Amino acid sequence: MAIRTEELLLNVGPQHPSTHGVFRIVVKLDGEIITEAIPVMGYLHRGTEKLAENLTYTQIIPYTDRLDYVSAMTNNYVLVNAVEKLMQLEIPERAEFLRLIVMELQRVASHMVWWGTYLLDIGAMSPFLFAFRDREIIIDLFNELCGARLTYNYMRVGGVKWDAPEGWIQKVREFIPYMRGKLDQYNDLVSGNEIFLARIKGVGKYDAETAIAYGLSGANLRCTGVNWDLRKDQPYSIYNRFDFDVPVSTGGDCYARYLLRLEEIHQSLRILEQAVEQFPAEGEIMGKVPRVLRPAEGEVYAGIESPRGEIGCHIISKGKDKPYRLKFRRPSFVNLQILPKLLVGETMTNLITILGGIDIVVGEVDS
Repeated sequence: MAIRTEELLLNVGPQHPSTHGVFRIVVKLDGEIITEAIPVMGYLHRGTEKLAENLTYTQIIPYTDRLDYVSAMTNNYVLVNAVEKLMQLEIPERAEFLRLIVMELQRVASHMVWWGTYLLDIGAMSPFLFAFRDREIIIDLFNELCGARLTYNYMRVGGVKWDAPEGWIQKVREFIPYMRGKLDQYNDLVSGNEIFLARIKGVGKYDAETAIAYGLSGANLRCTGVNWDLRKDQPYSIYNRFDFDVPVSTGGDCYARYLLRLEEIHQSLRILEQAVEQFPAEGEIMGKVPRVLRPAEGEVYAGIESPRGEIGCHIISKGKDKPYRLKFRRPSFVNLQILPKLLVGETMTNLITILGGIDIVVGEVDS
């Protein structure tokens, strides 16, 4: 006998914990089954690209921190790298090492936030506490380096704002084996847990053709077997000096994306281990840069591998001290597009699993 149901319209967010910020998704339900899902954005850090038209290039840097508040260092870099390409500037080696070290530390910290909050979203409390305990070590390192704990404003066109304080590189060196040990504990605690596996294996699955069609990047693309990482395929900074692997899976589901992000932490630690051993004993942290930045007329696009995928910066210059136009290619905004496709036909329980598995940051979505 068929059971008569009534269609229900339900708001998830903008205050729901799984939205990780003021992001809202409107779902249409038939019983517990989702028949339609509409993402609604625009609540946070709006208008960054338009504001940039009235700011000097250095003044824009703090705005990039807010685009992704758990990966501010990589967002700093994509802007300054675009300006440097436009101006054809040379960056001192010591500055490049500092940039790479903080970007990989940031990748580790960002993935730990994702791991902890993802497990919290689907019902586990302890992983969240462990992740934030270990992330705090990285935050303390950043605080020593630039005096901030979340929005760093550290990178500059031509280099970095401050040199590493005495003993800082040694602290990074000591963090690497510590974090490797903690990753083993993370896996022992969660990765084989039968309740966890029942929640995420086979959920939110798609193939490589779909991922490419939707423009996905990062772990959301590599989980379908596509081996694409800008650090390897379009090297920037000094990544081509280091030996590391790009984790790839063919699972295409939330579990595959989960395992990939944990393996990406391992690979970041490999890069950091090499970087601290090769770190120059001395050198400049700023290249030769004009006091007022006025890139020649033209345009440029710079793309890098952020923890959430490809983040890019497109600048059009008219030869003035402010950009004529500026556009960010934000990985969370692009990755978000696949949500309606993934959610239709799923239950409300799986909505939380899928949304967290995509790993979006709302500041990146809204700008």
